[in-house]
Amino acid sequence: MRKTTGAIGLGAALAMSAALGIGTSGTANAEPAQPRSLYPPSALVLTVGYGADAASADVQRAVTLSCQPTPTGTHPAAAQACAELRTVDGAFTALMTRSEPGRVCTKEWRPITVTAEGIWDGRQVSYEHTFANNCFKNAASTLVFDF
Repeated sequence: MRKTTGAIGLGAALAMSAALGIGTSGTANAEPAQPRSLYPPSALVLTVGYGADAASADVQRAVTLSCQPTPTGTHPAAAQACAELRTVDGAFTALMTRSEPGRVCTKEWRPITVTAEGIWDGRQVSYEHTFANNCFKNAASTLVFDF
């Protein structure tokens, strides 16, 4: 009678583990990783520094900017910066071609470099642009690098 009880107990244990999704190894079967959001990732680090390129620039300021699902980060005008990036689909070069009309700047060479590193709308971003001086940087009519 003991053998029958043991067999029934083992059968009940196997049936219970099958119902719970536990295999014979005693571990649960994991579900495949699912994204936690319907939005593609968007997280950037923006910098401004004096120097002819990003490698030699002394970074003066840096902020974070995330635009999905809502604008956040340390950027002082995150919502406006995200809106500008959306209008050009994250093409930073298009932002730099816009300039304030009638702006006059000196020909002083004191290069200032802006960078953007991270993810925009699920795509890897690595952007760098050097202006001749701060006046030319401020003439670019964008809030993205205005911090």
